[in-house]
Amino acid sequence: MSLMPRSLPLVSLAVAALLVVACSGGQSTDAPVTGDIAPVEEPEPVEDVEPVEEPVPVEEPAPADDVEPVEEPEPAEEVAPVDEAAAPEDTSTVDRLKRNAEQFEYAIGTPGGALTITTISEPLTFNLAISTDASSSGVLGYLFEGLTETSWLTDEVEPLLAESWERSEDGLTWTFHLRRDVAWHDGEPFTAHDVGFTFNRIIYNDDIPASSRSTFEFQHLGANGDWQQSRMAVSVIDDDTVEFTLPVQFAPFLRSMGTAIYPRHILEPHVDDGTFIETWDIGTDPAEIIGTGPFTIESYEPGERVVLARNANYWLTDDEGNRLPYLDRIVHNVVEDLDAELAGFLAGDSDVHGVLGEEYAQLEPLQEEGDFTIYRRGPNFGTTFLTFNVNPGVSPDTGEPYVAAHKLDWFGNVQFRQAVAHSIDKDAIIDDVQHGLGYPQWSSVSPSAGDFHNPDVRRYPYDLEKANAILDSLGWTDTDGDGIREDSDGNAIEFRLVTNTGNSVRQEVTQIIQQGMEALGLRVDYEVIDFGELVGQLVSTYDWEAVVIGFTGGPDPYSGITLWHSTGDLHLWYPNQPEPATDWEAEIDAMYILGSQELDHATRVRYYLNAQEIAAANVPLIYTTLSERLTATRNVFGNTTPTLYALWDIRYLYRTDQ
Repeated sequence: MSLMPRSLPLVSLAVAALLVVACSGGQSTDAPVTGDIAPVEEPEPVEDVEPVEEPVPVEEPAPADDVEPVEEPEPAEEVAPVDEAAAPEDTSTVDRLKRNAEQFEYAIGTPGGALTITTISEPLTFNLAISTDASSSGVLGYLFEGLTETSWLTDEVEPLLAESWERSEDGLTWTFHLRRDVAWHDGEPFTAHDVGFTFNRIIYNDDIPASSRSTFEFQHLGANGDWQQSRMAVSVIDDDTVEFTLPVQFAPFLRSMGTAIYPRHILEPHVDDGTFIETWDIGTDPAEIIGTGPFTIESYEPGERVVLARNANYWLTDDEGNRLPYLDRIVHNVVEDLDAELAGFLAGDSDVHGVLGEEYAQLEPLQEEGDFTIYRRGPNFGTTFLTFNVNPGVSPDTGEPYVAAHKLDWFGNVQFRQAVAHSIDKDAIIDDVQHGLGYPQWSSVSPSAGDFHNPDVRRYPYDLEKANAILDSLGWTDTDGDGIREDSDGNAIEFRLVTNTGNSVRQEVTQIIQQGMEALGLRVDYEVIDFGELVGQLVSTYDWEAVVIGFTGGPDPYSGITLWHSTGDLHLWYPNQPEPATDWEAEIDAMYILGSQELDHATRVRYYLNAQEIAAANVPLIYTTLSERLTATRNVFGNTTPTLYALWDIRYLYRTDQ
């Protein structure tokens, strides 16, 4: 998962990671991101799963089905189900998309031409290994590949840089046999030594903040019943063979092997001399960024455009032996805001557009005239949420705490968070911002994830009367009559709320959130800042109090491990915890770990359903709504079809108008 800009449906490359996103709204998250989960939407309906007997997690917390959060939230109320959250897509839509995938056959394409995209996002770095934002990985995903990929048609894991693999009977040792026809962009051969270097010298290098490390650090119960963390052994057998030995079984292992592989001959000197973190920064000549993927970066003009050029020596061919990709270029034109994105599409300056709810009524009648089609594919994986900073740490630069002590008390109080959750008018967001094309989000996992989604978690319907009653019960009332509540020590409840520039949808959502909190007597100082600055605050300086942000998502809840595990870099409210700060965080840790190690699907489902229940009871993230996935595409491309997972594979995409 990652901090998310606007993403578009190109090719599915799979890795268990979460990315922060700069955009929200109607855009699809089906992006060509190595380091992101391949989108999977609505696999199967939720099935009835029997509870499982789980090993007792840290300090013997109560079973996850009967969680009592540390902060003692008020008892969950009975909430009537809402149809759109539990079943957002009707069966006919799901069946139609599945049939599209079943009936699809690749055609032999015509080489040449370009795909042009208008976007508000641009890369923050060219070093994918340490990237945490989807703006960067959305570009770099065209350049780098993993050993496996996830099919945009079936969601099945398929060979990529590896042509085959086998595993031991106990599921701990995996042997991958690599393709022998792959070369790096500079012509050097790709070998198993690159794979060993990637894992042993980059991902497992404690001096490098590798964004995918947490995926490959395996938690397991030790002999004494305490949680331990181990890494897998990665051994190069010969030039074409690499072996992975895991400490425990890992259900998403093949999917996680979509993580990007990096060139040893280019990067090893920088690892050796300690300059890797500065290598391939945003000021690097794009010609120096070397991968194995279907495209290279031809040019980058900050604030203007990124142009990707066809890799003429890419290893994949079509059924007639023609070398892929078909397209000569992919052009990302960078614009200031979402209005400019739409204007570019209407002017014919771009070929694909993530449609916002407010834009649908305008664009829908223009499809024939504009020679484009709008595809509707149900709720997004990408989320938008409000969260508060409860990081108790101290800045090494200033010696000051990241968050003032009295604000830590507010933000760390689960009843405060529940009151705020009741102040968010999701209907207003759907009606006024998404123009009816959205779904209220209650659970941390999108309904599009099928049986991994828990529709029965605690909900917080918009109810200012109830929210006020919760805050009154804490003794946080307006004692001086100025309209602002004070806490028990007389501190006015005032804090800073930020979101990022360039995203009018998220800004409108944030304003609705601000209005709801102010209606409770909270003083909210709302500020809009640059996306790069916001990412820096979230993952580096920790200098923030409340934020509205978005994350990518994926088909397997494990993609959220860096967000939900207490040790994760993207455990936003208090990242990189030395040990779980609360019992409920320890329980979520356990559910995610046990779920990752369980090979029985029904049992895995139960672990993640439990994790969603715990998260909903404690609301570290206060979710808003999920947008409808709406993508407008010019009718000038071949090898496309809307499926549950994407619209095309970029390598096979070709223009029919040349």
